[in-house]
Amino acid sequence: MPDYLDVATAKTTPGLRLVLTAGVPGPWSEAAKGLFFAKGLPYAPVLQEGGGENAELSAWTGHANAPQAIYEDEPARCSVSEIILLAERLAPKPALVPTDPRERAAMFGFLFEITGEQGLGWCRRLMMLDPGMRLAPEATGEVRPLLERLAARYGYTPESAEAAPARVAEILTLLAAQLAAQHEAGSRFLLGDALSALDIYFATFMALIRPLPHELCPMPEALRAQYGNPGPVVEAALSPALLEHREAIYRDFLSLPLDF
Repeated sequence: MPDYLDVATAKTTPGLRLVLTAGVPGPWSEAAKGLFFAKGLPYAPVLQEGGGENAELSAWTGHANAPQAIYEDEPARCSVSEIILLAERLAPKPALVPTDPRERAAMFGFLFEITGEQGLGWCRRLMMLDPGMRLAPEATGEVRPLLERLAARYGYTPESAEAAPARVAEILTLLAAQLAAQHEAGSRFLLGDALSALDIYFATFMALIRPLPHELCPMPEALRAQYGNPGPVVEAALSPALLEHREAIYRDFLSLPLDF
């Protein structure tokens, strides 16, 4: 596992610090890493325990989740848009946000479909929580508190989990249509004619549908099984072109998951 700073050390470390879920390729964390990698911005990684209480982290930044971007003495940036705009400010080139207002609005709209509430990542989390949450508490043992914390965070109900595959499939269909239109217009990117934050977030979130191979993205086998088995509704909507685009973005613009 890469070396992460603990919170006490991170507090006194100058420059840019990035709070990351340790040891797993969480798509929100990997996307934040990708933004700073694409811009050539170094950062110090800070450990966050996925699903844990993270009390010391919360006491420092006011947030227990990951990712968080903390620059010098500025407040922690936690939302997708906050982290993107911080990266843009610290390194304007290469720009990852379109200057055209229509393209900019389209990018943040697509990003919400991928990363926001009821988006692709959110719904895949509901799907992954569902088997454990349907078991009796005594059947899940020590992991029950973790399941319940995550269930509360994502508003889990059996009904929301049942609806989630159709929502994920809808988003994949939307992205496939956008990519096809871009290819028809002569662009290799999801928006405009240059790499944007949308390509980066798309590439990292595809791990929740089809993780990269173990040699490129090691992870616990139980987690790989959860990530890589989204079920028949989602599989039917998974265009090979989307996987090809993910692989091209990693090959040409990103470091591998869990690499710093």
